[in-house]
This record gives sequence, structure tokens and C-alpha cells, in this order.
Amino acid sequence: MNGNTYLPRVVDSIIADRLSWKGAVCVEGPKWCGKTRSCIEQAKSTFLVGDPEGNYANRNLAELSPLLALQGETPHLIDEWQEVPSLWDAVRMEVDRRAENGQFMLTGSSSPRKKTTIHSGTGRITKLRMRSMSLFESKDSSGSVSIRSLFDNTFESCMTGSVELAHLAELIVRGGWPGILGYGEHAYIANGRDYIRSFLSEDLLKLDDDKMRRDIRKIEYLLASLARNESTTATVASLCRDIKAATNTEVKEDTVNDYLKLLDRCFLIENQEPFTFSSRSSRRLKLAPKRHLTDPSLSCALLSLTPSKLMKELETFGFMFEAMAERDLAIYASALNGRLCHYQDYGNKEIDAVIELDDGRWGAFEIKIGANQIDKAADNLLNINKLITTDNPDNSPAFLAIICGLSNAAYRREDGVYVLPLTALKP
Repeated sequence: MNGNTYLPRVVDSIIADRLSWKGAVCVEGPKWCGKTRSCIEQAKSTFLVGDPEGNYANRNLAELSPLLALQGETPHLIDEWQEVPSLWDAVRMEVDRRAENGQFMLTGSSSPRKKTTIHSGTGRITKLRMRSMSLFESKDSSGSVSIRSLFDNTFESCMTGSVELAHLAELIVRGGWPGILGYGEHAYIANGRDYIRSFLSEDLLKLDDDKMRRDIRKIEYLLASLARNESTTATVASLCRDIKAATNTEVKEDTVNDYLKLLDRCFLIENQEPFTFSSRSSRRLKLAPKRHLTDPSLSCALLSLTPSKLMKELETFGFMFEAMAERDLAIYASALNGRLCHYQDYGNKEIDAVIELDDGRWGAFEIKIGANQIDKAADNLLNINKLITTDNPDNSPAFLAIICGLSNAAYRREDGVYVLPLTALKP
């Protein structure tokens, strides 16, 4: 965020809710996504583990006596707790001792190895994921159309204004990083590259895994492969082949699996899990996850994509636009107590995104940049819906929708499919 103005985040209300019924909340997510600032907005006191003041006095204090780091008015924020993993168990024990809700907030931009903590925290500490900013949070979406209204059948058509392709390209390359908003295209391009460079040269070295540290170059190859396969269900075998084709370097599947776990620990990747029906169905669904880097700006940085290059590579543009839309949908789904999935069956029928709520209701989304793709996308949704409901009427979706980059209106088509501009959505 430019200056000191705080832009509210979707996760804010989720944090407040969790604090009302849990002793401690752990907010996890990629570096620089705004975890600390969001928690500071609700904290009454803070303990910053990584504060360099006094030759890292806070970290030394926490290592010597974790309980001292827990002192302060509640809710008390402990930032980057994973740098001193013993803090987790100290919080767990203190929550038990106090027997009160809303005591602690923890933030973490990586997860320690399992063996570094004694207890899972079950019943005491609840975890939630924070992502980079959605377009609604960064004020690049008007919020005139809510996902909730689609589930509640209260949607109202509206004009949303025109959107330029160049503007969408800039939003993708910029990403959802709060600290870079408003600085311009040159800063957006450099920021993505700096983020990847910092991860490879600094963040990896701080992890407690010597095996990972000595193969940084291969991890960079994997990141580039994930960028080339953004928004696809690429298998580990195909990632290995892609790395070999691009670098003439052999990488074993076991090695890639280890690196993927590492990237997951650092919240640099987030898989979009496959959708499966809660009721019985004879349809066989594929269980491969859809792969994403945590923000489309990182994929652009790894592939040296600028807004102007995206405009010349429309197929790649499409995958990056889908990644941006699915990042936003994941954020909106979390506000509705839902999860983001994708649909793919063995008849090669696919739906880009599915939001499934806790009560079993679900909605389907196709994601397209241009308005000229709307008819084809609607036909795909209707055909899959027919197959699903013929198989079992109980599997019917709450709605079918197309998220479009260049539509200037949100409306319901005669066939019942909604058309929704990405720059008009909110939870």
C-alpha cells in the first residue's frame, strides 16, 4: 500500500470470527501479501520475531524464553513465529492455561518441518490462509456483483463499464502485492523479478533443509516450468519433461516432488484441488490438481512477460488471466466458507473453476478474456451440466457463470448462464 492507508482485506472478518471462538489464530501465506499489517489492525500488542533491533534481540529472547514473547495485551500478535518454532508449543500451552478465546495471532510465511513442533495445536490454534490481494481488495473491482448473490438467487443485472485489454495485462503483471500498488508498470515488472530472486537467494537459505539448499538452480528450473504450466493439470512427469526440454537437465520425479513440498511450505504455490460430488455419481472424475504459483505476477516474472508481451501472446495471456481470476475466486470462496476447485472428467470435459460451499451447494465458472468467447463457454457449461444432472439430479449446480475480462455488463443470458466481468466481482 502506498503510504499508511490500510485497504481492508477479505480475511479481516475471518480473523475476527476465528478469534471469537478459538484461543489462537495462525495466519499463513506468502511473504509480502499483507499478513502482518492485517493482524496489526486487530492486535492490541505485538512481538516481531524478525525485528533486527538490538541485534535481533526479540528472536534471541524468544529462543531463550518463549513465554516472554507471549506477554502483552490480547489479542497479542507474534509475527513470523516459524523463525522460533518452539513458540508454537508455548502458545498452545498458554491457551490451555488461560482457557480464553482471542488470545493470540501468529503469522507465518513458511511452515517448519513437522518434527520441529511437538503438538499440532488441534483445539487451540486455528490456521487460515491469506493470499495476495484480489482485485476487489486492491480497488480494481467495483464490487457491484457478489458471488453470494449467485448462490442466494438475489443477483441483479447491471452495467459495469468497459475494460481495456492493456489494463488487464497490467493487473496481471502487477499482481496482488499491497506494497507495490500505484507505482507504475516499471515497478510492477521489477517487483516480480525481485520477489523470485529474493526467494532463491535468501529465503531458501533460511529453511532448515540442507538438501534443498544445495539445488537452488533446479528449484529455479521447476519454478519456470510451473510458470509455463500455469493454470493446467500438469503432472510431475510432465514437469520433469518440461524442465529437460528447456534446460537439457535431467530431474527425477522424486526430486520434483520434494521441491514441490518445499514450495508449498513457503506458500509459493497453491494447488486448485479437483471437485468431487458429495452424492453418489457414476461419473469418473480426474483427481489431478490444477497448478498455480501463488500470484500470476510471479509466473510473468519467471517467463519475462511484460504487459506488452502478454498482448502479443494471447494464449499465454489467457492462462494468466485465468490464474488471476482463480486467485480472486479462492479469496471470495474463503469469505463464503467455501473452497475453490476445478472439474475434469475422463470424457475430457472440463470446468475452469468450481466454488463449493460447506452446505454442499456449488457453482461453476468458465473463465475467458474476450466477449467473443462467451457463447462457446456457455455451451460447454450447459453440456456438462446436462451430463451431470442426467446422471444424478441431486448434483445440480446452484448456477453456471462465465467470468469475462472484457464484458461491460453483468447479466443473465436467456439460457440461464450468468456473464460476470472480473472487475465487478466481490465475495
